[in-house]
Amino acid sequence: MSSKTKLGTTMGLISVMLAFFAMGIIDIIGIASNYIKNDFALSDTTIGTFSFILFTSFLVLSIPTSALMNKIGQRKTVIVSIIIMCMALSMICFYYNMVGVALFYVLLGVGITMIQVGFSPLIASIVDKKYLSTTLTLGQLTKAAGSAIIPLAAAWASLKYGDWRVVLPAVIGFSILVVLLLFFTPIKEDEPKKALSFGQSFSLLKNPFLLFAFIAMLCHVGVDVGMAIYSPRLLVERAGVTVEASTFTNTVYFICRTAGCFIGTLCLSFISNRKFFHISMAITLVGIVGLLFTHSTTLIYIFIGLVAMGNSNVYPIMVSKCMMNHPDNKNEISAIMVMGLFGGGIFPLIMGIVNDSVNTQAGGVVVLIIATIVMTLWGIMWRKD
Repeated sequence: MSSKTKLGTTMGLISVMLAFFAMGIIDIIGIASNYIKNDFALSDTTIGTFSFILFTSFLVLSIPTSALMNKIGQRKTVIVSIIIMCMALSMICFYYNMVGVALFYVLLGVGITMIQVGFSPLIASIVDKKYLSTTLTLGQLTKAAGSAIIPLAAAWASLKYGDWRVVLPAVIGFSILVVLLLFFTPIKEDEPKKALSFGQSFSLLKNPFLLFAFIAMLCHVGVDVGMAIYSPRLLVERAGVTVEASTFTNTVYFICRTAGCFIGTLCLSFISNRKFFHISMAITLVGIVGLLFTHSTTLIYIFIGLVAMGNSNVYPIMVSKCMMNHPDNKNEISAIMVMGLFGGGIFPLIMGIVNDSVNTQAGGVVVLIIATIVMTLWGIMWRKD
């Protein structure tokens, strides 16, 4: 590899990693839902419905985004997605009413769908396939770092200025800088060998392993988003803390998620993806089962941390495995996996309904236990490479 090629690869990776960080600080669905619920006195079911609307984008727009990506390229798809997410933040920054909130969820869903579909194939164009899983994990590490910072910044703004939204203009400004960097960074993208039609893309799900991977992805994202939304409410219910204080659970979750991604980045260089996946599922299950029974504030934080660490590397492992199984259709496979992010809309809604029905946050924890068991079964289906 020439020095010029190495420099291009390095600059490409830096710009993409900064885009991952931008996604981490923009994707504020967890903390925003809690503040919006409190500010507008909404029920768990109502806020779960808003989340459902956001995550419907993953189900509806993932395949069309892969088709768009085949036409305009992966880098431009990521650039457009960040711009749309900035528009979403502008809605609740400058139009904080129910109309603005609704537009926030819709636009954020569109933007996150596009960036998630675009990221994996873009990285696959930059790095060798043997480094794909590790690089995707590094991207998740970078995203988790942003996700760990934003709850602290929002809580600080709420306490100091009485409005958590004060931090949003800074987030928008940083994201625009990332857009400019991506725009001026040349990245040589892999041309799709065989662009599939809408129907042909869905026909890939006839493969049993890929279909089960899609279902497992629904569960993975359901656990991730469910924890972000409902772990603060679990702490409020069990420990009686304020809403502002409860947001620290999001920081703990994303700090531990960041640590989990860092550990994954190191371990995946010498442990097989399959074995590491099984270890991750065991850690996740221990953490969620612990949350079902404990009333100790300290143990709640510990178990939240275990769930975060265990669930942190599932997405890059699943995506890289499925993309390597179908190397000629990376864009379409990425889109199918991103469709699984719809689980982030299904599970909060189910958890909200269950919690409202049994009048305790423990009901939602049971839902997450079932989701983790399903992911574990997919791992058992995974044969040795």
